[in-house]
Amino acid sequence: MNVFDNLMLPNGSSIKNRIAKAAMEENMADADQAPSAELMRLYQAWADGGAGLLITGNVMVDGRAMTGPGGVVLQNDRQLAKFKRWAQVGRSGGAQFWLQINHPGRQMQANLGQKTWAPSAVPLSMGSLSKHFTTPYAMTAEVIADVIGRFARTAQLGEQAGFTGVEIHAAHGYLLSQFLSPLTNQRTDEWGGSLENRARLLLEVVKAVRAVVSAQFAVAVKLNSADFQRGGFSAEDARQVVELLNELDVDLVELSGGSYEAPAMQGEARDGRTLAREAYFVEFARDIRKVARMPVMVTGGVRRRPIAEQVVQSGVDMVGIGTALAIDPNLPHDWLQGRNTAPELPPITWKNKAMASLASMAVVKFQLRKLSQARQPNPKVSPLRALVLQQIGNALRTRQYRKWVAGQSA
Repeated sequence: MNVFDNLMLPNGSSIKNRIAKAAMEENMADADQAPSAELMRLYQAWADGGAGLLITGNVMVDGRAMTGPGGVVLQNDRQLAKFKRWAQVGRSGGAQFWLQINHPGRQMQANLGQKTWAPSAVPLSMGSLSKHFTTPYAMTAEVIADVIGRFARTAQLGEQAGFTGVEIHAAHGYLLSQFLSPLTNQRTDEWGGSLENRARLLLEVVKAVRAVVSAQFAVAVKLNSADFQRGGFSAEDARQVVELLNELDVDLVELSGGSYEAPAMQGEARDGRTLAREAYFVEFARDIRKVARMPVMVTGGVRRRPIAEQVVQSGVDMVGIGTALAIDPNLPHDWLQGRNTAPELPPITWKNKAMASLASMAVVKFQLRKLSQARQPNPKVSPLRALVLQQIGNALRTRQYRKWVAGQSA
């Protein structure tokens, strides 16, 4: 088995190879919080690059709940024509194209001006950066029901637009991940306490999505292999959640790790563990593959073909690649043609880990902006310059978002 073998999904559809463009948050919505022309150009580069599966950055199920001010929102059919165009672009090279659908829960910036909901009223702990996030409100039964319905509606609209699947985001410290973790879920009702209760929202979302889409439409789940915080969601918890997902019609589970508080998806743990330099979560994925009835994908740090091949040959079904494809969108074609390129960004060694994490994300987004302008990426960009540009862009997008919100309620 190698990375260019076809992968059959439980729904009967196939993916042309084992390389996925993993989700990266682009923050490139237009003034209507819909896919912009820049976003289309970015995905055309990836569609032409040869990956078998493209997964979008966060697509928000509720315009009041945003992971970032430039996020794309799909909550009704008003902008469906733009999503149809996006789907056509993403599928133009023969890849499957999935929407990653998400709700941030407490991981939403305070300056967006929206009420923040979470399983429990537990604020983020990010040192000096904590002030940028408000203490969330514990979700009521009505809010939980609304969120379940919104995930289903977004998936349904995604299928209407021509996407071939959705990935339900239950990792990286966002809402569904918050419900899974005992650190952030301190509820005593049917949505908290035991792992079965903490997993209930994820399972209900999967069932609601599956009920409104066709059998051929892929439904995947992105799950933390662990959240890398002491007392949090563990590798054993992840294994048990996958066993619960086995009972539902799930076509793929993607394993990643971490959250805003412990950005393991960037190779940083907060619980004392040392992550591999590449393929951070592959050991977790191999363990979970033993119990999973659906294909398993692992994302985090892969940039070289020999490492990708090792992952697949170890029994993991698919390799998700993010940063390397932000630098070289043609990486799958390069590998297929025998060019073993291995794009990477220089490490950021700032003492302030939280700022280094923000700078790391800013450097990646700098590459995405270059691609969206049909220009060459610049992996050697100064992290400080990328961070400053990102902050300026976020300020402009925040004003744009607040104007959009005001228009929605007018």
